Amino acid sequence: MRSSIIDGKGDIRVREANPSDRRAIHAVVSAAFGQPVEADLVDRLRDCGALVVDYVAEDATGRMVGHAAASRVTGAGQGHRLAITCLAPVSVLPDLQRSGIGSKLIRQVIEDLKEKDEDLILVLGDPAYYPRFGFDAGLARLVKAPYAGDAFMALALSEAALTDLPVEVTFATPFEAFE
Repeated sequence: MRSSIIDGKGDIRVREANPSDRRAIHAVVSAAFGQPVEADLVDRLRDCGALVVDYVAEDATGRMVGHAAASRVTGAGQGHRLAITCLAPVSVLPDLQRSGIGSKLIRQVIEDLKEKDEDLILVLGDPAYYPRFGFDAGLARLVKAPYAGDAFMALALSEAALTDLPVEVTFATPFEAFE
């Protein structure tokens, strides 16, 4: 199991989620979004086997303070051979948002997906936030999906992600509730 200290002080630790984290993840995601809809999405993605990576952040006392996951996305058309994932959701407890925990979770997810030889990560999120990690709405315009606009962004992790587009994608079934 991968584990890493994500700040110089060792105050926050990111690790892979395990089955015993399910209830705490649900609580963190529900608190972060102020509703259980996104937490239910994580549960359904886990239950259907769509999660490619699943990380939690803990403070020095072991309290879970954040969560991030990426799920499999299926491609069709020219880019059908690309390994594509969707980063969603990224959650941090409300009182700790804007403290860098979300950024550290996202960086860990990106690093892990690179190691797994994924080609492309998609995200639907704040266009003022995700570009700092390399996500680009322009690249996402080459991805035919149920989502569009500046909040739909893509991050290429391989040369193939830049050369094998366009691609039409299908998100894991639990995302249908958001379409």
